[in-house]
Amino acid sequence: MSAEETVFEKHYRFYLEQLRGLSLKNTADAVGAAVEGDALRLVFFGRTYTVSGDGIADPCGTRPPYDCCVILSRYLLSRPNTTAAEGSWMSFRDFKDAAPLTGFFANDVERAISSHFSGRLDALQRASDTLGGTDAGIEARYDLASRFTALPKVSLLLLFNDEDEEFAPTSSVLFEACTEAYLDAECIAMLGSQLFRHLKAAARGLSPT
Repeated sequence: MSAEETVFEKHYRFYLEQLRGLSLKNTADAVGAAVEGDALRLVFFGRTYTVSGDGIADPCGTRPPYDCCVILSRYLLSRPNTTAAEGSWMSFRDFKDAAPLTGFFANDVERAISSHFSGRLDALQRASDTLGGTDAGIEARYDLASRFTALPKVSLLLLFNDEDEEFAPTSSVLFEACTEAYLDAECIAMLGSQLFRHLKAAARGLSPT
């Protein structure tokens, strides 16, 4: 086991210890999860994960990637302000403590989506439909404007314009303002990366890994 894997495993075990102390019913009510025995079932980008103090499992029963484990754990541990309301959209850079991660988000999320789907608007539309993306109802003109439910209380908005004779492709990923009641800036950045990962997989007809 490498040093990096050791750190990840240590953090994973730390989150499991924290999860063991949760009140399942209260947590489920607060974040839109479901109680099943001694575990919580939580939908993440349309797939149902099982989370308990004994482990985190994807629909196939295997442990999901580390960033997915972190997002699910912190979401369940968030103890959100119950007055957090859905509504206005925010760019990543506007969240508290986002500054150190704005470069990562711009390059590894927004520019990565633009580059990967440049000239492939049909593939992006199919991937969006596969992930349950819905028309965002944005008045401004975009080639694609899709809203995704990442977690029961957390939605993302993808705005994409494909390349043309004058302009390079562009994409923006926005979040509901209430997102910071459930996730910190690090997890919000990871969430954007997860959106890209899920879109790439959906465009290829695969499940994300």
